[in-house]
Amino acid sequence: MPVKTSKAYLTVLGVPEKPQISGFSSPVMEGDLMQLTCKTSGSKPAADIRWFKNDKEIKDVKYLKEEDANRKTFTVSSTLDFRVDRSDDGVAVICRVDHESLNATPQVAMQVLEIHYTPSVKIIPSTPFPQEGQPLILTCESKGKPLPEPVLWTKDGGELPDPDRMVVSGRELNILFLNKTDNGTYRCEATNTIGQSSAEYVLIVHDPNALAGQTGPDHALIGGIVAVVVFVTLCSIFLLGRYLARHKGTYLTNEAKGAEDAPDADTAIINAEGSQVNAEEKKEYFI
Repeated sequence: MPVKTSKAYLTVLGVPEKPQISGFSSPVMEGDLMQLTCKTSGSKPAADIRWFKNDKEIKDVKYLKEEDANRKTFTVSSTLDFRVDRSDDGVAVICRVDHESLNATPQVAMQVLEIHYTPSVKIIPSTPFPQEGQPLILTCESKGKPLPEPVLWTKDGGELPDPDRMVVSGRELNILFLNKTDNGTYRCEATNTIGQSSAEYVLIVHDPNALAGQTGPDHALIGGIVAVVVFVTLCSIFLLGRYLARHKGTYLTNEAKGAEDAPDADTAIINAEGSQVNAEEKKEYFI
């Protein structure tokens, strides 16, 4: 038998190595420009690199492909540039390598960001309407990284005037009972290694009796509205009665009264006073 031969072309895929992220040095200050690079080697054909931040893909990145020394596989790198803010603290940035040799299971590398930023401060009162004789708690809510040191409370630019009645506990200022002398501007100041921030609260102590009068119903206004409604109703009933009284009675048709050109019912009655003889069968009654 003659010998038969055939040829086959074999393509060996180069599986990419696990990617590595470089360029991150902890911590990063808010407002700094960060540059991260993701790199993988040994892929054939060249692998594809994609970036994700908070599970949202980032499109505007740099991509570089280089041939390895064996001239058979490739090293691929991608660079991500962005400016960080406090919302990036704790966010995971992911570099994902896609390649046909990975059987739909991409290789990933992850970098968790650590951002340092100045404190943000807000004062929260325990009640929206402080009243004389009642207690009040002012809470200084401060956020920052590193965590702000114990806060500093002041009143009108100076120290708290009555330490026995104004007690500072952690981030809270407790005023045991309020009086009119407590009116003023209270300031909470928070500091960390990055910077300092503060917030102010203007305290106005209200008279409980005045607040009760303001929140009660205005009986005079309600009485006035009821009187107006009753007056309008009575006037409407009176006018309707007069109208019905004027227009009740017997009316003749135009044929019966012989006055087709009468402009209205009153004129028809006047014109028809002498024409009512033998017209009973043509009367019309309106109520």
